Amino acid sequence: MRILLVEDDVQLGESLDAALRLEQYAVDWLRSGEPVRATLGATPYDLLVLDLNLPGVPGMQVLRQLRADKHDLPVLLLTARNTLEDKVDGLDSGADDYLTKPFEMDELFARIRTLLRRTGERTGQQLEAGGIVINPVDRVVAFGGSVLDLTAREYAILEILVRNAGRFVSRARLEEGIYSWGEEVGSNTVEVYISRLRKRFGGDSIETMRGVGYRIPR
Repeated sequence: MRILLVEDDVQLGESLDAALRLEQYAVDWLRSGEPVRATLGATPYDLLVLDLNLPGVPGMQVLRQLRADKHDLPVLLLTARNTLEDKVDGLDSGADDYLTKPFEMDELFARIRTLLRRTGERTGQQLEAGGIVINPVDRVVAFGGSVLDLTAREYAILEILVRNAGRFVSRARLEEGIYSWGEEVGSNTVEVYISRLRKRFGGDSIETMRGVGYRIPR
């Protein structure tokens, strides 16, 4: 799962970025509202965590533009504004949830899980390909009647491949799914995880086309 975090407070942003990564989310962090629209157009995200008090383009304007663009990405607002009017305005403008500062990380994580679960329930989201069954909200993988315990990066690569079953996925796209911005990309990281997944699901479970990418058959 990939989260776009928009927070201008450096200390809070660093804390959120680190905490979300420890929860095994891929996180990209923006410090202002201006680049949000272009970023969402270039990269697929599962959730937007958006501060309202941003320099330049305010968070509420970002939210309203997002909904005007018919973007249905779940949005969790973070703000120090705690009046009823502020909460109603945020929710009426298209936010899915509203969390006032200060807050505990455990509450943030719980709200994120709830939003992702709602999205999965709304879309009837269960992924299947090659005998592999994935519940992307709870990140549960089943194969051959058994639930498998995957590492975060094994899971991230597998989910991308299953979502694109029948199509080859480039190594660059898989790297994008397991690394946040600014992380150093290992030269053969994807190959290592593909090898591990083949050991779990069978040697012919993932096909390779040199120079093109990897594919799980439908």
